[in-house]
Parts: sequence; structure tokens; C-alpha cells
Amino acid sequence: MTNLQELLLKPVWQMTGEEFIFLSKYASNQTEAQPQPVTDTERKYVYGILGIAKLFGCSLPTANRIKKSGKIDKAITQIGRKIIVDAELALELAGKKTGGRK
Repeated sequence: MTNLQELLLKPVWQMTGEEFIFLSKYASNQTEAQPQPVTDTERKYVYGILGIAKLFGCSLPTANRIKKSGKIDKAITQIGRKIIVDAELALELAGKKTGGRK
């Protein structure tokens, strides 16, 4: 087979089938050898009552009731009229059972 560097410099339309297959196998071996770990450290935010409604899949009045209940207060940052909600934390807090009937 030809030199790998020469193949990398050669345009695809000038390659033979054998050269192209060799190069594609080489490329697939490189990607398999170095799997990238998936890290999702970026926080996702929703904004406003409409964002809360979309996050929980409920109506606007229900979203307002959820906000006023105080269950997701730790996930909410409110500056004036602007409401910013950490989506993952809000879902986690809403999933926890607190209180209940006695």
C-alpha cells in the first residue's frame, strides 16, 4: 500500500477504490481507539412561567401554582420580573415527596 501521508494529501476524486477503502479503515480505527467521554456539565435553564410550564408539561396556571408552592424555590432565581429556573434541579426537587397527609 502507498504511504499514508501521500494518501492524506491526495484528493478523493484521484484515489483508487483500494486507496479510499484503506484510508477509510484507517480513519475508523483511529476513532475507535480514542472514544471521547461524554460529559454534560453545562446547566440547562428555562425562563419564566412559560418555561416552567414547558418543563413540567403543564398549563400556565399550574406552573404558577408550582412556583408559588415553594417546592422548587432552590432552583429559581428571580430578579425583578425575570425568572430563571435550573431545569435539572427543579425536576429533582419536584420529584421529592415532602409532607403529605397526617
